[in-house]
Amino acid sequence: MTYENFNATNAAMLLIDHQVGTMSWVKSISFDEMKQNALMLAQAARILKMPVVLTSSMEEYAQGPLLSELESILPDEFAARVKRFGIVNAMDDENFAAAVKATGRKKIIIAGVTNDVCTVYPALSLVRAGFEVQVVADAGGSPTKMADDIALRRMERAGVTLTSTNQLIAELAGSWVTPEGGQLIQVLMPSLKA
Repeated sequence: MTYENFNATNAAMLLIDHQVGTMSWVKSISFDEMKQNALMLAQAARILKMPVVLTSSMEEYAQGPLLSELESILPDEFAARVKRFGIVNAMDDENFAAAVKATGRKKIIIAGVTNDVCTVYPALSLVRAGFEVQVVADAGGSPTKMADDIALRRMERAGVTLTSTNQLIAELAGSWVTPEGGQLIQVLMPSLKA
């Protein structure tokens, strides 16, 4: 089987439940690192003009609102976000599933909070439906290291490709000397200095 890199013209990005309350439950990675990585993904998608679907669950409850920075980075996508009410697997929400299908892409990048609940089920559903899926493991996390490890292993066994924020952005860039590549280098700089 030949592998075709994910790029701006063949992939879509799903950012699932990057909500301030939900993110505070994560202990497998620091809040700040997870937040920085999620925002870098959003910035990369904006630079590359990739389709992005945002979703949240029960914003009025303990999960809280989506990161406010997502609204400034992706204002149209933020306004069009799919607000689920208690549906665990985002792909079981008809509005979210329709938004994913509307991207027209068969390669899907997912980052979600938490990896062990909000990321694992849509990733498995999309693989079963014939999509190629990459999960950006460090733009999400789980309440425990064990929960995160088990979720990542389960996804990988099902055919999901696991990646990191830096690795994915490099793959999407393809070249640092293009105008977009130069902008993506600037997005990566905070993580390279850390």
